[in-house]
Amino acid sequence: MNGATGENGVSGENGVSGENGVSGVSGVNRAAGENGAVGAKSVTVRVPAKVNAQLAVGAARPDGFHDLANVFLAVSLYDEVTATPADGLTITCEGPDADRVPLDRTNLAARAAELLAARHGLSPDVHLHIRKDIPVAGGMAGGSADGAGALLACDALWGLDTPREALLEICAELGSDVPFSLVGGAALGTGRGERLTGLPVGGTFHWVFAVADGGLSTPAVYGEFDRLAEGTEVPEPAASPALLEALRTGDAVALAGALANDLQAPALSLRPSLAATLAAGTEAGALAALVSGSGPTTAFLVKDQEAAAAVAAALTASGTCRTARPATSPAPGATLL
Repeated sequence: MNGATGENGVSGENGVSGENGVSGVSGVNRAAGENGAVGAKSVTVRVPAKVNAQLAVGAARPDGFHDLANVFLAVSLYDEVTATPADGLTITCEGPDADRVPLDRTNLAARAAELLAARHGLSPDVHLHIRKDIPVAGGMAGGSADGAGALLACDALWGLDTPREALLEICAELGSDVPFSLVGGAALGTGRGERLTGLPVGGTFHWVFAVADGGLSTPAVYGEFDRLAEGTEVPEPAASPALLEALRTGDAVALAGALANDLQAPALSLRPSLAATLAAGTEAGALAALVSGSGPTTAFLVKDQEAAAAVAAALTASGTCRTARPATSPAPGATLL
């Protein structure tokens, strides 16, 4: 099984950095008006999408996963997950492409509720409603976001007060991107992406995300990565010092020069039309363009809010994507509303 961005978890995989915690990140995000408490009628959690400023991929491991150096940035596109008491576990969904979201136990939100309930000896009696705004199967960790959102919402609804380290262990079991969806901000993910170290960011970065028609299967993209790399020596993945420094200083131009995604070539191999989208955004004035994670969403780093509006308009007019969405980073992780 190919693993990492958007991949479902594996049994026996270690949790997070230091075995039971995330280095440099702690606490639960809380927003004004938070209503998480025992006996609450419902609890809503907002959870962000992500972009990979760098995704360095190593050779396939014996377990089928890949070691990564994955520089995550949470961005201001959000799903909301609302947990309400129910007789049994049910899921509903609304929003763009809601018809493509599974409403059974394969949904990471459902799996999160089941794992949390099992840890505490409970029955997962909850209705989970997902308000979708993160592109579906778009390389922006929308499914992982819903898993993290459901986990935090159920923990608050059921009044469990599960330690942060335990929540992150469940996240790592759910999938490689789920721990970062809980944490947000900026972080370096190693292992298969689930071991996180928080990163300092010195300013706000502006992005435009071009949403493609249809999706790309993450396992298929990793399979294509392995095919393209066959017969070559794949280097050990490592974070770029120049990229980490650009994040630290808030230098958008320097960050543009350091963005990198080892899954871009396999994504383009499977979906050649993405090259036209990348070219359209660059011609419209983006500082840099890359495939977001395993795609097919493409990401464009721009100078400021005004440039974001112009690039989004040009991309939409180009006919190379379904829609284009401005956003900023970093953004907070899963937050109780």
